[in-house]
Amino acid sequence: MAEQSSGKKTFWQLVKFTIVSMLACIVQVASLAALYNIPAIKALSAQAFHWFVFDYPVIEGKQCGLALFIAFNTSNVLAQIVAFFVNRKKTFNADNNVPVTLTIYLIFTAALICFSAWFNPVVFGFAVSKGVSSGLATTIATAVCSCIQFFIYFPVDKLLMRQKKEKKD
Repeated sequence: MAEQSSGKKTFWQLVKFTIVSMLACIVQVASLAALYNIPAIKALSAQAFHWFVFDYPVIEGKQCGLALFIAFNTSNVLAQIVAFFVNRKKTFNADNNVPVTLTIYLIFTAALICFSAWFNPVVFGFAVSKGVSSGLATTIATAVCSCIQFFIYFPVDKLLMRQKKEKKD
């Protein structure tokens, strides 16, 4: 009986997690568009950004370069902040130590954002090379990275965000 109850609980957590992930994706796509259209950031689209494994080249007439790096990563961080707090309380009903959980989550998130920061221009470049407009290519690349994060985050969040076990008297 406990296994069935645990499976049912995990199923509903996955449903809630999916809804929260969609919310986080909306936050990410909307903040990406808003950030990219800030004149000071948009002006950086003519400046290529190459550092470590991150390659955001300038493509004639396309949204890219340093502007895309800044806007994409800032929007990704905003989405993960929303996802952490909503999932912690609404999806997993966690009441464990926030500073410890948040620290582990931030380290994991930093690694995943670095992966996404590397992979986003790969998807963007592929889409643009197939004739997709830069605005749509940006959205597609962001959605692909969000989907990858979704499938990786659920098991990690389930492990991290737990309820304290009550002490038996």
